Amino acid sequence: MTLLEQSMETMIEVFHHYAEKDGDGKTLSKKELKKLLEAELPAFLKAQKNPNVVDNIMKDLDLNKDDKLDFEEFMPLFVGLAMACEKCYTLSQKKSKK
Repeated sequence: MTLLEQSMETMIEVFHHYAEKDGDGKTLSKKELKKLLEAELPAFLKAQKNPNVVDNIMKDLDLNKDDKLDFEEFMPLFVGLAMACEKCYTLSQKKSKK
C-alpha cells in the first residue's frame, strides 16, 4: 500500500475501533468520541479552552441529530483538523527558511 492508502486505512480502523466500544461498531456515541479524542488527539483536546468542547463537536457534526456520529459525519472533524495542521506546517516551513 502507498503511504496515503495506509493513512486512509488507519483513519478507518481508528474510527471503527472506538465505534465498537458500545457494541455498535458503526457509529460513535459522545462517550466514544470523547475517548477517541482523549487517546488519539490529546494535544488538540488539551488546547481547547471550552470544557464543553466534546458536546459542541458532537452537536456540530451530528447532522441527523441521532446523538451518534457515523463515519461520514465524523470525517469533517478530521479534515478540518488536518487542514489546520497543514497551515501550521506551512507557516513553520516559511519560518525555518528565513
